Amino acid sequence: MREFHVRDFGAVGDGVTLNTTAIQNTIDACAKAGGGRVLVGEGIYMTGSITLRSGVDLHIEQDGILFGSDRCEDYPEKQGLCHVETDNLPRNRNASLIFAEECENISITGMGKIDCNGTSFVRKKEKWKGWGYERIDAPTPPRVVFFTGCKNVRVEEVTMVNQPAGWSYWIHDCDYVTFDKCKIFAEVQYPNNDGIHINSCRNVTISNCDITCGDDCIIVRANNRSLKENKVCERVSVTNCNLTSYACGIRIAWINDGTIRNCVFSNIVMTDTNTGICIQLPQTSAEQIVKVPDRGREATLVENLSFTNIVMDGMYAPPIKIVLGQGATMCNAVRDVYFDNIHSKGLCFPLLIGRPDKPIENVTMTNCTFLRVTDEELPDYKLHGAADWDRAIDEEMFRHVKNIVLNNTSFTSY
Repeated sequence: MREFHVRDFGAVGDGVTLNTTAIQNTIDACAKAGGGRVLVGEGIYMTGSITLRSGVDLHIEQDGILFGSDRCEDYPEKQGLCHVETDNLPRNRNASLIFAEECENISITGMGKIDCNGTSFVRKKEKWKGWGYERIDAPTPPRVVFFTGCKNVRVEEVTMVNQPAGWSYWIHDCDYVTFDKCKIFAEVQYPNNDGIHINSCRNVTISNCDITCGDDCIIVRANNRSLKENKVCERVSVTNCNLTSYACGIRIAWINDGTIRNCVFSNIVMTDTNTGICIQLPQTSAEQIVKVPDRGREATLVENLSFTNIVMDGMYAPPIKIVLGQGATMCNAVRDVYFDNIHSKGLCFPLLIGRPDKPIENVTMTNCTFLRVTDEELPDYKLHGAADWDRAIDEEMFRHVKNIVLNNTSFTSY
């Protein structure tokens, strides 16, 4: 494999020099040569927004750090995109640290770090509940890595730290995506710093990853509003991961997403987290929904999901939450959801609330245990991110649920 070192194109790893142009020139030279590996070696290489090209492996070596700039102007909005309509993207923006559009065979690899310089984009609240920090009122980067319309994507072994109030990885309408042995360590008291956000993708594998976030760790959605045509999100597999979140460990769907189907989640450990597994379609009115930039344009269909061998310890909100809102929130169905060998200890029991016109259908829980503990064991839930509003105290766990099967499943409270 051909190798192109960013130092050979003028980059300086002193943590102060802005190397955006040098790193981009290295990537472009690598792509022009037919592809290869762009090396970020020993040093701290500050950069603004860079764009990957087809056939390029951005490789951050063990003693190398790709360091995000602390200036908002170094993450400009990209013009002339062909795959997405920016005005219909979440937050109506496309800015990111690392971007790729309609590329093939791209990767981010290596034992080094991506330091997102998040401390430059948040400030501590004086009085607070929920999260202890808030986003500074400026056009801070909404995403760290944003890939759209790409094929054969690989992210392997890289550690990402210090994310701002912006998603770590947003993978949008991509095919054949692999995350393996990645570490995502975001500050849990920062809002909106999601981990791996899979949207409208096919054939995705996430394995052997450690993810800690203030917001959701792993998200699977089908928000197609920014695309020319609606796409199905399907064949997503998540296995052998450790998750900690001040929101949701795994979140499925949102407002007017499309079709999400045939996904498997297995061998997962969640600790110190709010909701473990969440399928939620928030209730919205016709007046409210047009003001929500992160919304889709279809009735949501979620079907054939399997959750197996999951341990949850220290849960501040329902370990399993399926809630279907009404109003302008469109729902086709949420059905055929299987839970096997799920074991939870926390402040709440599962919560499944369908709609009178669209009940949750065909839920099976086999060999599951749910232990509800007192606030003495898990205190201060109001300071635990989204638990301030996600904690459920309603004793009714199941409402508008059609055909729920409980096999060797227990609910214990003390």
